[in-house]
Amino acid sequence: MHSDAVRTPTRMHDLIVSPFLDEFLVLRPGDSSGLKIQAHHYLELRHVAMARAAVPGWLRSAAHRRWGVHLGDRSAGEALLVREASPYGHGRASYEVNNGCNWACSHCVYGAKRHEGLPWAARSRLLRILRDAGVLWIELGGGEATIDRHFPETYALAYDLGMQVEILTNGSTLARPTMLDLLAVRRPYRVTLSVYGATEATFDGFTGRRGAFKKFMRGLAAAREAELPLSLSVVITEKNAHEAAAMRALAERFAPRVREYTHMSPTFTGGDEPLAQQAPEYLHSRTPFTGCDAGHTSLNVSPFGMATVCKVSRDHPIPLLKEGVAGLARLGGISDRALQRQGGCSGCALQKSCTTCMPLVKLYRKAGSPLDRYCQHA
Repeated sequence: MHSDAVRTPTRMHDLIVSPFLDEFLVLRPGDSSGLKIQAHHYLELRHVAMARAAVPGWLRSAAHRRWGVHLGDRSAGEALLVREASPYGHGRASYEVNNGCNWACSHCVYGAKRHEGLPWAARSRLLRILRDAGVLWIELGGGEATIDRHFPETYALAYDLGMQVEILTNGSTLARPTMLDLLAVRRPYRVTLSVYGATEATFDGFTGRRGAFKKFMRGLAAAREAELPLSLSVVITEKNAHEAAAMRALAERFAPRVREYTHMSPTFTGGDEPLAQQAPEYLHSRTPFTGCDAGHTSLNVSPFGMATVCKVSRDHPIPLLKEGVAGLARLGGISDRALQRQGGCSGCALQKSCTTCMPLVKLYRKAGSPLDRYCQHA
């Protein structure tokens, strides 16, 4: 880690003021709730921040009511981080910091989990490109993002640039004092962990790593004690389905937000390994796919700075470090083409009730998946 990369300012911004798609928001760093404001209020806050004038009374009152924040006599330049408008309008991004992982889960969609990513100077430039693209909400994942050698600097810079940060993690590093210190000073708006078992034997067997359950539980307990905003994903496969009820109960003890994942997908390169982990009794009907804004208002970024429509649709990647933010102007068109029904799907009479987007269909086909995993015609 660079010694000066995660230096904490004497006083950081209390609020973020930012355009977001067609709206204007005031956000509290580390809090998922926000305030919608009118365009003229955004322009007013931008002006007083640049002039280092006082925070308007209406915002002081609103911030106190919403978050209990006392802005006091701080100038707007000190209290507010005002984001500039972006012509590209990508409000959300997922950034795969590093696809390497310290666990070996056989359901993983990343397939070969290589420890590789950008050096710090290039990564710093990438984060500024995402800021300039309009990204306000960013998800840092992998692989296991927190074991990346530059994770602390990456997280801190994303926060300091005025992004609301979510971390996807297996929890193995959350109990480390250095990690807790980082997240206590610059709070994420969400920390999402996956539950792979309710007992040591099942969890360790699922991850292929002895001691994984103990690390997960230590991290989970430390995160709760630090009052980090937790979200838990219960992942059910044939390896842990016998503990499904206990996994749900464990998740609900620790987090107010619990989601369940039972449909395994091919790897992002079309490998079929995760499909063999499916617990057939947990397959259920999914809602029809009615479209998606991926590529238009959100994007995915690989460990090497290649921008794609999403994690699934990775065709025609855009090299952000080479082209800069202007390269994203092509992403909407790439998305529209990727979502068009192709091959045998183009004339399907069941399109309106199809539950699978076309990029995911292509992965299932590439993996040689049984038709009943993704198509109604089965």
